[in-house]
Amino acid sequence: MIAAVAAAAASVLLLSAPFDLLSRLVGLWSDGLGWVGEQLGIAMLDYVFMHHAFLVGTLIAVMAPLIGTFLVHRQLALIGDALAHTAFAGVAVGLFVNSVLGAGISPYVTAVVVAVIAALAIELIAETTDAYNDVSMAIVLSTGFALGAVLISLNTGGLAVGINQYLFGNLSTVSRENAVLLVVLFAIVALVVTVTYKQLLYVTFDETAARVAGINVPWYNRLMTTLTALVVVGAMQIMGVILVAAMLVVPVAAAAQLARGFREALLASVVLAQIAVVAGITLSFNYNTTAGGTIVLVAVGVYIVAVLAGKVQSRRAGDDLPEREGAEGGAAERGAEPSSGGAGDDVAGAESAD
Repeated sequence: MIAAVAAAAASVLLLSAPFDLLSRLVGLWSDGLGWVGEQLGIAMLDYVFMHHAFLVGTLIAVMAPLIGTFLVHRQLALIGDALAHTAFAGVAVGLFVNSVLGAGISPYVTAVVVAVIAALAIELIAETTDAYNDVSMAIVLSTGFALGAVLISLNTGGLAVGINQYLFGNLSTVSRENAVLLVVLFAIVALVVTVTYKQLLYVTFDETAARVAGINVPWYNRLMTTLTALVVVGAMQIMGVILVAAMLVVPVAAAAQLARGFREALLASVVLAQIAVVAGITLSFNYNTTAGGTIVLVAVGVYIVAVLAGKVQSRRAGDDLPEREGAEGGAAERGAEPSSGGAGDDVAGAESAD
């Protein structure tokens, strides 16, 4: 008995040490932004919750496009919406347990657990019933939102009021503990994608070839949906359940208008997401608007600009095409062969990526 208690105490200490370290790092980030605010006279940086909001937003603007780029190319853009609604059920579970039992569990922790279970359920339904992914996503989405609605109806009043910040996001509720949780989620997502990048890329573009190459496609599909669940819960802090899926899709769609390859699109989507998040948080604070809605509107504005820029870029490329064809025609008349290095480079690049 004494040994069991000692082991439990040791495990608590081992878990608390990394949390304390991350909490100190978040504190250093806050002190740094506070110093910058003082030096530059930026009023919004006088508030600690804004320091946390910028930290959370910056990390979200990296890991959401990181996962969203794979999802969009696999035509799974709506899976973020499905998992967001199940994360809402997880939040409702946490609030309900705290209200009934006084457990003091963070709703974000229960949201992570429920969202991961839902992510695995989506893949399980698709694999066992031969249903399309959109069917399994619709089933999980409906179940998650229904469960959340039922739990809220069982205890109205304080629970119903408390759920609003999770539905729409709130900058002022981003605490240091929530920021630490987001840092942990970010580290997990970034590490897993870095380690499994080639396999995920292979499965994204050609599942059949991936199976022939010996890659466990169902396992990597489950991994991708699980990572999506972690991103959704992390982004929910400032985006809210209703709008969280936008960060998985809109920056990626904007980057696709400008980029010429997968990696280039990935990097461009992160940059565009950073612009949307920083500008959205700033506008939200200055004009007292909802953070999630403001960030999404800025992201949509960035998307429109990217579409226009892509059209201009395509038109310029079209104007240059007749000149290139004339040059190649002249070379052919002189007995020279036109160069085909562009296609060859693309194929070589794809093979090296695989």
